[in-house]
Amino acid sequence: QVQLVESGGGFLQAGGSLRLTCTASQYTSNTNTMGWYRQAPGKQRELVAMITTAGRINYVDSVKGRFTISRDNAKNTVYLQMNSLEPEDTGVYYCAGARSLLSPPRYWGQGTQVTVSS
Repeated sequence: QVQLVESGGGFLQAGGSLRLTCTASQYTSNTNTMGWYRQAPGKQRELVAMITTAGRINYVDSVKGRFTISRDNAKNTVYLQMNSLEPEDTGVYYCAGARSLLSPPRYWGQGTQVTVSS
């Protein structure tokens, strides 16, 4: 069973930056694509950004220009650099592993809280 372990959440003021990190315990076809979803209180979980081993990326429109996803394939690790954070970015961020950018996630991390105050 693949495990995804996240780190890097926290509490900060609007305009600040955070970097999230997620490491998969192993590479499988269902970690070919890795990235992040988030869930705000009272809302459905939504995609934030996903990246394939080949470097193809998908971002939700609301984070384009502020967030950058990257990965180190040798380490089975994905990073999410979040800049210019807004209160609307508050939520639990979940690392996800999927087969492709079009596939629903097969694996989930435990989640890390990001809270942005105004």
